[in-house]
Amino acid sequence: MRLSRIIMALTVGLAVVAVPTAAGAAQPQPTPSATTDPPQPPPYPPTAASLTVNRPTIYLGETVVLTGTNFGPNETVDITVTVTPQAAPAGGAAPARRSDGSTVAMAPVAYQASAPLHFTAYTNAQGRFTKSYKPSVTGLLTFTATGRESGRTATTELRVLHKKQPLPVTGDSLGTPMKLGGGLVGAGAVMLLLTLAWRRRQRFGGAAH
Repeated sequence: MRLSRIIMALTVGLAVVAVPTAAGAAQPQPTPSATTDPPQPPPYPPTAASLTVNRPTIYLGETVVLTGTNFGPNETVDITVTVTPQAAPAGGAAPARRSDGSTVAMAPVAYQASAPLHFTAYTNAQGRFTKSYKPSVTGLLTFTATGRESGRTATTELRVLHKKQPLPVTGDSLGTPMKLGGGLVGAGAVMLLLTLAWRRRQRFGGAAH
């Protein structure tokens, strides 16, 4: 009897010890993916913004259209204009010349622009905008556009030239037409004299017969 009680006591003790261990093993363990947040996509796709003008060179008084793409959707874009005065003819263009063939130096211009040097544009849902701009100064204009929310930036350039002026009328320009007119008048006088001489000869020749 005593041996049976000892075996029963050992069995009960082992059962009590095994119950917490089994309960702990039955609990689900957290997985590494559940304890970490999934990576968040960037707020804007990694595409470079661009800024263009519809005409790279214009004359003072004309208007260009700025087009921006790949900025943030529905955001405000700040545009800054930097002006470099025109001190020489544009690349590939002939310098201005006087009637005697001498060149005219183009001095740098001082500018106080009435057209804004800072303005804003607004993009659509695709991050695109268009903006008209009419420069009031000549020179090389650099436009820099920066999106307020996206932080994207892009630049473009525009060359603004002076308006074409009509050539002044000088003594040299009048000389050729006057010479041509004088020659025609002289030729006409000679033809008139020859005609009168021919008629006179015909009249007196007929009377002699």
